[in-house]
Amino acid sequence: LLQRLLQAVNQLFCENTAARAFATLLFVEYDNATRRLRYANCGHLPALILRSDDGLETLDATTTVVGLFDRWECEIGESRLSAGDTLIFYTDGVTESFNDSEEQFGQERLIDALRRNRELDAPALLRTIVDEVRRFSPQKQHDDITLIAAKCR
Repeated sequence: LLQRLLQAVNQLFCENTAARAFATLLFVEYDNATRRLRYANCGHLPALILRSDDGLETLDATTTVVGLFDRWECEIGESRLSAGDTLIFYTDGVTESFNDSEEQFGQERLIDALRRNRELDAPALLRTIVDEVRRFSPQKQHDDITLIAAKCR
């Protein structure tokens, strides 16, 4: 069912946008009762699961971007969350923020910031990370800074 839904999204995108237009997409379905997480990562940056034991899991691409190919297949990934785990979604405006030395904030700095601030509740965690990105890259942002955090209790 999830694969058919995403194939329909891809088909609609192909039919209704310019020939070389495409989009990345990360679709996640979570079942709170079983703590099962199913996902399709269509060329998007990987979501991060920071485990309660400080381990890290990435929800890497399961297929390519939507909108470029009429014939398009989609794999579904699966994971489980445990109490104390934190799930983070982010856009490239976070990791591709540059400092004055032309260094990117990058995924490693993001992961380090998550680990250092893991005890904060989700809203405070998001504020802290956005503040770190802005301190790292104080000039005008050229892209959005979008983060979503969810904590498993």
